Amino acid sequence: MTGGTKRQKDMRKALRLLLPHIPMRDAESILTASLAGHLRQLPPSIALWQATTSYVRHELTDYDVLLDDGYDRDAARFFVVDDMNTVLEGWGCKNRVSAEDDFVS
Repeated sequence: MTGGTKRQKDMRKALRLLLPHIPMRDAESILTASLAGHLRQLPPSIALWQATTSYVRHELTDYDVLLDDGYDRDAARFFVVDDMNTVLEGWGCKNRVSAEDDFVS
C-alpha cells in the first residue's frame, strides 16, 4: 500500500492516525470507500471518518438486518451505536459515534 496519488497517500496517513490497530482487510475496504467520488471534495480526515462509520455500521453490525426488520434509520442506528463504538475502540480509535450522528451511510 505505497505510492499512489497525493490524496491516496494522505488517506493512508489519516487512516494510520485514526485507526492504528485496524486489520488490513478492513483498512483496504475503508480506504476504497473513502476515495469514492461522492467524498472526493471532503478533506481526507472527514472522508475517511464517513467511510469508516458507514463501513462499520453496514458490515460489522446488525444495522441492515434491523432496517430489513422494519426499524427506521434512527432506531436502527440507536441499537447499533454501542457495537460500532466497540469496534472503533478495538481499532484504537479515539473518536466515537452517537445515535444522533448524521453520517453518510
